[in-house]
Amino acid sequence: MAVASKLMVKPMLILLSVATLAIAVYGLIQFTVRIPSRGVVKTVGVSVFWDGNCTNEVDFIDWGFVEPGSVNNVSVYVRNDGNVASTLFLTTENWSPANASGYIRLSWNYSGQPLDPSEVAQVKLTLTVSPTIEGVESFSFDITIGING
Repeated sequence: MAVASKLMVKPMLILLSVATLAIAVYGLIQFTVRIPSRGVVKTVGVSVFWDGNCTNEVDFIDWGFVEPGSVNNVSVYVRNDGNVASTLFLTTENWSPANASGYIRLSWNYSGQPLDPSEVAQVKLTLTVSPTIEGVESFSFDITIGING
């Protein structure tokens, strides 16, 4: 048994030595390439100001007293705060009273041209009151100026 056991040990040692050598050689011939990379995450944002220098931000518009059939204008400056050219959009919501939206309409003179990053556009908001308005003594609503990029 002792002779057989010695004969088994030699092939195992040889096999183990060959496996160790193979791993060592593999480690020696491995080669890698490091490739630096970078990117910019696309962002969109918008701010609205009373002035073209963008120092006085609009936080409320008071239309004051409006008359039936009147057209009322307010000029504001809209800045693209994102990092890609983008287009603006305008919506209204939260009308009070709810029926006011049937008599009062908000529009603007923005023509849809994309604004580059940091570009500022002057826009005129126009509030048009129907001559047939009724049941509305005072009103409020939220104006949303957004940007799609």
